[in-house]
Formats: sequence, structure tokens, C-alpha cells
Amino acid sequence: MPFSLHQGDALSVLAELPDNCVDSVITDPPYNSGGRTAKERTSRSARQKYTSADAQHTLPDFTGENMDQRSYGFWLTQIMTEAHRLTKTGGTALLFTDWRQMPTTTDALQAAGWLWRGVLAWHKPQARPQKGRFTQNCEFIIWGSKGAIDGFRNPVYLPGLYSASQPSGKARKHITQKPVEVMRELVKICPEQGTVLDFTAGSGSTGVAALLEGRSFIGVEKTREYAEIAADRLTEAVQQNLSQDDFVLSA
Repeated sequence: MPFSLHQGDALSVLAELPDNCVDSVITDPPYNSGGRTAKERTSRSARQKYTSADAQHTLPDFTGENMDQRSYGFWLTQIMTEAHRLTKTGGTALLFTDWRQMPTTTDALQAAGWLWRGVLAWHKPQARPQKGRFTQNCEFIIWGSKGAIDGFRNPVYLPGLYSASQPSGKARKHITQKPVEVMRELVKICPEQGTVLDFTAGSGSTGVAALLEGRSFIGVEKTREYAEIAADRLTEAVQQNLSQDDFVLSA
């Protein structure tokens, strides 16, 4: 399945795309969270917020992680409004978030014209316990649709809970990378041979999942280093699909 990857500002790139060109928006935007105080949330880098001091990696930082609450809500509403224009009627949107930003994310989704459908949970088995506290071992996926959903067009039954650890070691390509096995389940909300859009593509995990599941992909990533990583991973996923097809044809 084909893919296109754009390196640049998401709002600028999306403005150039035609109406009704995607079936599902599945994205993991910067949370602009990760801090005990407003100062910590707006002054620390993504690497400082989301990786431990002893992490054995040199992954690139990324921008867009230092907005205050109102700025984040306004930005997310703007870009989800643009994504709404790009999505076919009956299409869907899935946005990752954490507990701090869940209210802002659900508000932005609805303000942009989407119908809020619910909340999914991503359980992280390796989350660190905290003495005297509940373990923060879940992040969330807010999902909605552009009007009514046609179950006949995409007759799938998908779970509301996903459990998998964040990639580690050499498999970790991004500071806030999501597991491909989770993303492969999520992209099934997009009809077969449909198109998935991720306007904060990072290292390309959403796109890899979409391609492996027989969907097309449009990705946008602002950080050049991550766009290059994503391009390599997407190309590898296409090659993997071609190898699988060749095996089936020769069997």
C-alpha cells in the first residue's frame, strides 16, 4: 500500500491536502503535560519530561511540547478542524493523551466538529510503582467520528483495552514511541484499503501499522531527524508487505 510522508509544520501541510482524502485520523500529539507545576510543563524539553535520567539512548528531542493549557487546546482544536475537513463522512479520529490532558483533548475534538465516541485505555505493564500512590500505568485514546459510523463498510469488533510495553533498547526510535502491536489493532478502525492520517507521525509507528494492515498512509512530522527515521521504517514496512505477497503468490 502507498504512503506519503511530509516533513514540516502540520497545519501548513494539512492546508494543502484535498477534502475527504482520508478515512481515519490516528495520531499521538505532544501531550504538553509531564510536570508537577506549570513551570515544569512549559520549560522542560520532551526528553527531560518523558525519559529517565539514566536512560541509555540519545534520541532526538522534538518541538511542540511547551504550550500552556490554553495554547494547547487552541492548537489541537485548529488542527483537528483541518483534519475534520480531510476526513470522509463516517470516518474516525483517535488521539492519544494522558490523564492531565484528557479534558482538553475531549473539548478540542468536539470543538473541531467531531462526535466524541469514547475513551480507550493503553495499559503499560512495565510502569514504575510509586510508594503510597496508584501506579500510573495507563495512557488513553480519545476517539470520535465525523457523523454516523457505517458498520457495514467496516464490520470490525475492536477491544477498548490494549496492553503492551513501550519499545526499549534498539527498538526504541522515539522518546514517546507507541508499540506497533497496539497501533496495528487501532488502525483496523480504518476500512480495508482506506487511508490513515497521522499529523504528528514521530518515528512512523502509526504508518508502519497501517501499511502492515493493508491501509495507505499520510504522515506529517516536523522534526527532521524523526521524519528521516519514519521514512526508513515506512519503506521497510512496504518491503515487508511485498515479501509476504511474493510468498503467497509462489506458494
